[in-house]
Amino acid sequence: MNSLRWLDLAVIIAYMAAMLWLGLRYTRRQKTTEDYFVAGRSIPAWAMGVSIFATLISSITFVAYPGGAFGGNWAELVPGFMVVIVLVLVGSVIIPFFREVVRMSAFEYFEKRFGYSVRLYTSLGFTLGHFSKMGFVFYLVALTVQSLTGWDMSAVIIASGVVTVIYTYAGGLEAVIWTDVAQGFIMWLGIAISLGTLFYLMPGGPAAGFQLAWENHKFDLGTLKFDFTAKSFWVMAAYGFFWYLQKYTADQTIIQRYLVAKDDRAAIRGVGLGALLCIPVWALFLLIGTLTWSYYKLSGEVLPPHIVKPDQFYPHFLTTHVPAGLAGVIMASLFAAAMSTISSDLNCFAVVGVEDFYAKLRKNTTDRERLFMGKVIVAIAGALCTLVALWLARTQGTALSLYFTATSILAGGLFGVFALAFLSTRAHLRGLWVGIVACIVFTGYATFTSGKTPVLDLGAWNFKLNGVLIGVIGHLLVIVIGYGASLVIPGPRAPAGLTVWGWREQRRRIASAL
Repeated sequence: MNSLRWLDLAVIIAYMAAMLWLGLRYTRRQKTTEDYFVAGRSIPAWAMGVSIFATLISSITFVAYPGGAFGGNWAELVPGFMVVIVLVLVGSVIIPFFREVVRMSAFEYFEKRFGYSVRLYTSLGFTLGHFSKMGFVFYLVALTVQSLTGWDMSAVIIASGVVTVIYTYAGGLEAVIWTDVAQGFIMWLGIAISLGTLFYLMPGGPAAGFQLAWENHKFDLGTLKFDFTAKSFWVMAAYGFFWYLQKYTADQTIIQRYLVAKDDRAAIRGVGLGALLCIPVWALFLLIGTLTWSYYKLSGEVLPPHIVKPDQFYPHFLTTHVPAGLAGVIMASLFAAAMSTISSDLNCFAVVGVEDFYAKLRKNTTDRERLFMGKVIVAIAGALCTLVALWLARTQGTALSLYFTATSILAGGLFGVFALAFLSTRAHLRGLWVGIVACIVFTGYATFTSGKTPVLDLGAWNFKLNGVLIGVIGHLLVIVIGYGASLVIPGPRAPAGLTVWGWREQRRRIASAL
């Protein structure tokens, strides 16, 4: 089957129409930047949590996780466990701190702590990293849809891009959050249909599929050997730990969610719910890949010759085995995974563009002017993201690695910047920049000299560790070298209330005075 049946097509059209209707419902409420950027700070904790979950689950998860489990094991789940550890360690402190210190942009804090140059660096780092991801998310949706339906990739990219931009442009963050809620439920429905189909069709029943996968170590979380060149348990744990530290301390898409809640308790509950929803979804996508592997092993089905890569088997299974109508729901859940991520990024770009750049260049702007500029940025960013995805479709993704390389070099060490700002009273601007430069130099070296065919082959001096550790080491370099340089180079101490120590002392004084 190379095209969706009419019932499946009707489901997808109904999904797109529902997202437009839901998003446009909130158009008239967007009268100020408070409404447009932080939803009037009135979102319930449960909706905030579902929105975080929907934002973190993208089309990359939808395709890459089943493909990874089909071709390997469950090592990809290890980073997800780290989100719980990160939130236990920092959640009760970081969330109320940001709610008190920043108004809309997460990067306001870095200007207060170090100066505008650091705000500019962190804001650009966030923007570059997320913009590269946005184009890839749309490209991956189009690639998967084309393999399932035979539809033109450009048409898929343009249709999903236009719908996402319209409701994000018109309804602001409130529309983003409530469409995220709907899209989160659609994703769960798609997972349930996929697993239900696999359970029903598995030769010998689900137990046979689980047993075969268990006997072949498909549920392993990676080797426990301290091997930092392979995708071992410890490598993935380190990667996940620092990735989520950066996500929850220096990423606008998450920190903006802290600000939409009614109070600190609601924000903490919402963030915790978002993390707890993500972990089972990651596990279920891996289970889908594992059971797809078991199905093809047990059934002995003859596959077309072009189905050779691990991430092709699950889409092929959907195309050939899921009944009419239900396949459309799964396709809608794929669109939901992509659009929930993109809409959040678009609104974040509007916040960052207005608060970190536009308002700095034009000092005396009115709130109405900032609101208008925020909408303009959503439209421009959405159009550029769609164009990038179309370009990737034309080049078949070959140009993507170069862009990822450039952004990884320029956007490294954001958690390291936060750690120095938050934990050290001695760290200052000049010392921090020494650490940032060291991180950029190292990241460039490691990126260009790593892999089987490095861009720059230095022989014995090539970076030999697993590539996911480049970011981990970058954070540590910012912290260690930045702190050391701050001790050697004279500079001012942190302003009161902008480190964890001063902030907690201020809160104790306020509490004792009440």
